[in-house]
Amino acid sequence: MAREVTVSIDAMGGDAGPGIVVAALVRSLERQPGTLFLLHGDEAVLAPLLAKSPKLKTRVTLRHAPERVTMADKPSQIVRRGQNTSMWRAIECVKKGEADVAVSAGNTGALMAMSLLQLRTIEGISRPAIASIWPTMKGRTVVLDVGANVTATAEQLVDFAVMGEAFAHAVLNLERPIVGLLNVGSEEMKGNDAVKGAAQILRTSKLPIAFHGFVEGNDITEGLVDVVVTDGFTGNIALKTAEGAAKLVARYLSLALRRSLLGMIGAFFARGALNALRRNLDPRASAGGIFLGLNGVVVKAHGGTDAIGFAGALDMAINMAQADINARITRDRSIIDPVLEQAVLT
Repeated sequence: MAREVTVSIDAMGGDAGPGIVVAALVRSLERQPGTLFLLHGDEAVLAPLLAKSPKLKTRVTLRHAPERVTMADKPSQIVRRGQNTSMWRAIECVKKGEADVAVSAGNTGALMAMSLLQLRTIEGISRPAIASIWPTMKGRTVVLDVGANVTATAEQLVDFAVMGEAFAHAVLNLERPIVGLLNVGSEEMKGNDAVKGAAQILRTSKLPIAFHGFVEGNDITEGLVDVVVTDGFTGNIALKTAEGAAKLVARYLSLALRRSLLGMIGAFFARGALNALRRNLDPRASAGGIFLGLNGVVVKAHGGTDAIGFAGALDMAINMAQADINARITRDRSIIDPVLEQAVLT
């Protein structure tokens, strides 16, 4: 039986406001009835919303936080004066051991800065990374980093490979995930120094990772590997491009089917398949980004998400806490430390 998990939530983050957060709690409890929630935010706003959902009464604890982080706040400034914000308080509960995981749909930069300041990184991990789960032809693939680090050294890319492999093992239930490095080609001579250096370490150092080699952008949706590793600049652009392409396909398909009477009739008879396609293309299914490499689990829901998307982020957070992903990252990182140091020296 899965252990009881406590989730700490920034209820004031995101574009849609706390209403979608409370609605998401109802959805999440239907799927994970044993979960406890610590809800941080303006009590005057949240209390009436919670009162409308009696099912939440025994599972949600409301903690007043008088301030909130806005999307316009600069991370460097908000970390100095943000101790009374709902975002800070949500992360603080993980730091104190009162919660297993924190979830927010707020400002990504501020969330990463606050998480890093309070939780610090796992020993041996120099930089945290944001991971995202993408739908592919064969199932799902983990892609990281998608925004935490604009650049990355060869050693940091190896760290990302370790974290992504552990995440895929714990959350996607893959016994031995296959890892690939995103590059501009599959040939060994292609790529910048960091990518080629990371590939050299992963190929020759006998690390406990199933390393495929280089993959290209189109290989991600093909599902060629289970984990795609890249720097945050490239990964974020790839993520936003993929989300935009999915919306474009859905829009074109909708327009084509409504263009004629025959199209609308065909859509009626194919509605089951079309609904399945819509679900697969829905960005809400990716649940947002997962911060890996910290001494605590933090999940970033999409800023513009609705109740369905935020509930998906809650489900992901609960699954990660139950899988105890950080224990695996810590173990694997300690195993490869001597090997990585030797690879760097040689």
